Amino acid sequence: MNVKMADLRGQHEMIAPEIDKAIQSVLEHAAFIRGREVDELESELADYLDVSHVLGVANGTDALQIAMMSLDIGPGDEIITSAFTVFATAEAGGLLGATPVFADIDPRTFNIDPECVESLITPRTKAIVPVHLFGQPADMAPIMEIAHRHGLGVIEDNAQSIGAEYRDQKTGCIGDIGCLSFFPTKNLGCYGDGGAIVTNDEALHKKARMVSNHGAERKYHNEIVGVNSRLDTIQAAILKVKLRHLDTYQTRRQQVARIYDTLFDEHPFITTPHHAPDRTHVYHQYTLRISEEFPGKRDGLAAFLAEHRIPHAIYYPVPLHNLPVFARGGCRKGPLDETEKASREVLSLPIHPLLTEHEQQYIADKIMQYFDRVVSA
Repeated sequence: MNVKMADLRGQHEMIAPEIDKAIQSVLEHAAFIRGREVDELESELADYLDVSHVLGVANGTDALQIAMMSLDIGPGDEIITSAFTVFATAEAGGLLGATPVFADIDPRTFNIDPECVESLITPRTKAIVPVHLFGQPADMAPIMEIAHRHGLGVIEDNAQSIGAEYRDQKTGCIGDIGCLSFFPTKNLGCYGDGGAIVTNDEALHKKARMVSNHGAERKYHNEIVGVNSRLDTIQAAILKVKLRHLDTYQTRRQQVARIYDTLFDEHPFITTPHHAPDRTHVYHQYTLRISEEFPGKRDGLAAFLAEHRIPHAIYYPVPLHNLPVFARGGCRKGPLDETEKASREVLSLPIHPLLTEHEQQYIADKIMQYFDRVVSA
C-alpha cells in the first residue's frame, strides 16, 4: 500500500484549476514582488485570525528573527523557549547574539511548561518564546501572566498551528507578536517558502515591516539595519486559494486524528495526543508516545515501519540543548527530564486531508503486528 506522509500532489490536484488561475493572473500583471495578492492575503489572514496586522515574509525562520529584532532582542539578551522544537526557534535568537534558555515541556502536550519558566528568568531575559507544537496550543494564560509580571515580551512560534485556538482565541495572536510558516507541508502551505508575522500592536507591526525592508519605511531612507524578507506574489496568490480551503482541511485532519485515537485506544504502551478541553488541536502532526517500558522501544517500531514502507517521522530525536552548537555552550537550561524522555518516545504517523480510513487501519494493523511479535517473543 502506497501511504503518503503528506500528499501534496493529491491536495494540489483537488484545487488545481483555482491555483492555475491565480498564478496566471500574477504572470499577466507581472508584479512578482509586492503585487496586490500580497496585500490581499495579509488582509484575508488578518480576518481569519482576528488580528489587526499581518506581514508576509520570506519564511518562518525570518518571521522569528524579524519578530525578535522588532522587540530589540540582541547581544547579551536571553530568550526562554523549549528545547523540544525545530532548530529555527532558537537559531533566530542566536543569529542576533541572544542566548536561548531552555525550559522543560508538559509531557502531555509537548509544549513549554509554564511552571518551568519563572525560575529561569534573570535580568537579561527579554522574551518568552512558546512554541505551539504539532498543532497543539501551548498553555498561554500562565505564560502571559508571567511575562506581564516581569515585563517580558511574548513571541509565539505558531509555525505548526495556524488556526488552532486557545480559549477561543487563535494562536499566534495572544502574545505581543506571532510567527507563521507556510512551508509546503504545513496545514496552510505554499509551493515554496513563505512566512508571516502577526500582531495587534501597531508599533510592532510598523517596526517589523521596516526591519523586513532593509530597515526602511521608504526607499533610500533606511533608519535601522534590517533584512530583506518578502513573501513573493505568486506564493501569496497560492496561499489565498488555499486559505479558502483551510477550515475544510483542518476538519479533515481532526477526523483522521479521531480515527487514530480509536485504533490505539487504551493500548498499554501507546499514548495518543492529548486533548486539552480549552484548546483546539489542528494536528499538523499526529504524534504518539511509545513507552520506554515497551521492550521493542520506539526505534524498533520505527525500523519495522520503514521495513514495511510505512512513512513515519521522529520529531524530534535530538533536543536542541544536545545539538553540537548548544552542547558545547551558548545556551542555558533548567532540568529537561521530560524533554529528554519525549525525544526517546515520540513517533509521528501520516496525517493529511486525503488519508483514508483504510490506510489508517493498515498502519494500525502493522503497528499492532510489531507489538504482538515483540511481546510474544
